[in-house]
Amino acid sequence: MRGVKRYRSRGDGIRVWTEAEVAQFQTQHPVQSRAGLALALLLYTTQRLSDVIRMGWQHVTVDDDGNSWIRVEQQKTGTRLQIPMHPELEIALAAVPRTNMTFLMSERGAPLAASSFGYWFRKQCDLAGLRHLSAHGLRKLGLTLLANAFCTNEQIKAFSGHKSDRALAPYLRSANQQVLARQALAQMLRSSAPQALTVGAEGEQKIVQPRTPVGQNRA
Repeated sequence: MRGVKRYRSRGDGIRVWTEAEVAQFQTQHPVQSRAGLALALLLYTTQRLSDVIRMGWQHVTVDDDGNSWIRVEQQKTGTRLQIPMHPELEIALAAVPRTNMTFLMSERGAPLAASSFGYWFRKQCDLAGLRHLSAHGLRKLGLTLLANAFCTNEQIKAFSGHKSDRALAPYLRSANQQVLARQALAQMLRSSAPQALTVGAEGEQKIVQPRTPVGQNRA
């Protein structure tokens, strides 16, 4: 098999979650539950499950303005990140004992292995009626939400730890097409609106937008 080229699939890979499916999962697994906490960590940090299972209170810092951050050193790449904590994640972590070695523990009180965590989380998805979903799909949803919020590639990479736009591209393909198309139309309409040129007191030229929206008759 050494000389055989790998077959390239044109599929989108692992299925990305929808926000409706997140809500369905949380109906079965509230944020205070272990499964609810796992979902919050995966979604709101956009990290791989191998990094999520190693997170603990020792990685949390609070800056002078009272903002909480999670320090991450990605196991796969060695990339070091400081990730701002989402308010929903702060709520999920509120009940987690500060004496635990990691946020997520096994039923016996020990840290989790990546393989066992992935299998366990799949079972939680099954219980919520989401048999087609997995932990990695939440990382993809987190990146999609950042893209839908007008975040630049550099801003998204600061969250995810990707080094290049090329590495990030497969994740951004799942960005909500309708949202992005609506944003594109709004931007096009703004740029095509008639503009008036005025001269200021010091001779500086300024562009002034008309008060009457395009397509409406003036009174």
